[in-house]
Amino acid sequence: MDNFIPEVLDSQGRPFSWDDPSLDTWNEQRYNVNSPRSKRTMNRILTMIIAMGLLVSAAVPLPSQTSSQQWKLSWSDEFNGPDGAAPDPTKWEIVTGGSGYGNKELEQYTARPENIRQEHGNLVITARHESFTGADGIQREYTSARLQTKGKFEQRYGRFEARIRIPQGQGMWPAFWMLGSDDKAAGWPGCGEIDIMENVGYEPGKIHGSMHGPGYSGGSPLTGAYSLTADSKFADDFHVFAVEWDASAVRFYVDDHLYETQTPDSIPSSKRWVFDHPFFVLLNFAVGGEWPKNPDATTQFPQQMLVDYVRVYTHK
Repeated sequence: MDNFIPEVLDSQGRPFSWDDPSLDTWNEQRYNVNSPRSKRTMNRILTMIIAMGLLVSAAVPLPSQTSSQQWKLSWSDEFNGPDGAAPDPTKWEIVTGGSGYGNKELEQYTARPENIRQEHGNLVITARHESFTGADGIQREYTSARLQTKGKFEQRYGRFEARIRIPQGQGMWPAFWMLGSDDKAAGWPGCGEIDIMENVGYEPGKIHGSMHGPGYSGGSPLTGAYSLTADSKFADDFHVFAVEWDASAVRFYVDDHLYETQTPDSIPSSKRWVFDHPFFVLLNFAVGGEWPKNPDATTQFPQQMLVDYVRVYTHK
């Protein structure tokens, strides 16, 4: 590129010249900070400095919620096992069965690699339209997978996150969630449930974050939702879904955007806050049910839920 010397204009918009007689007057005043000209010049300079500072501050991103200064990794699975391998059995239990799980789901959960495996650094949960009878003797027309860390990892408080690419289509119901470790003793919803991410297929651009406890469960949980911009779908790319949970609040995030906060004050004083003990992690991909309704002629199979990682942190 050729060297370019811009034309300099004076305050009236005229070409600037060093031979201008007015420079003599300016030279007399330029070291006098109390002169009107000097004050105007200083005001302009200060205005420019402040404006530039605001621009710089706006351009500098805030520290991530997972900043190393705030969190310490306590548990994770990066799903980097051999292609075709089952999830790490020291970290996960694969749940099987076709009971409907209280939601009138239509799938039979299996441990087959056709439904759950590691591949290319992801956990792959595949829902298929096929007739299958499980070990429980229940025949279903769909298969999929569900897994949990129960008995292997549980934690009270911290940040729980997963990077997931969800499936799409009518009747699809992927979820990343947690249950209280006293689920057998306390039952549901007394044990507590934190749904970090749920999506129902007829809402491709929206996910839900919810909490269930005694007196605020089922169709009336504590809940919020996060929506993408118009015409965008969560199935188009990976997203990070997370909660940050402590004694005072549970905060829900999508890609580090805070969209929901629940506290003990979110429930009536007559109800019990049950989010004060260890929870375990679950991932599942349900087909059909009371909320998403059933697949229809527009639903394409197989569908996949891809999980890049699950990570859990504690406060430093």
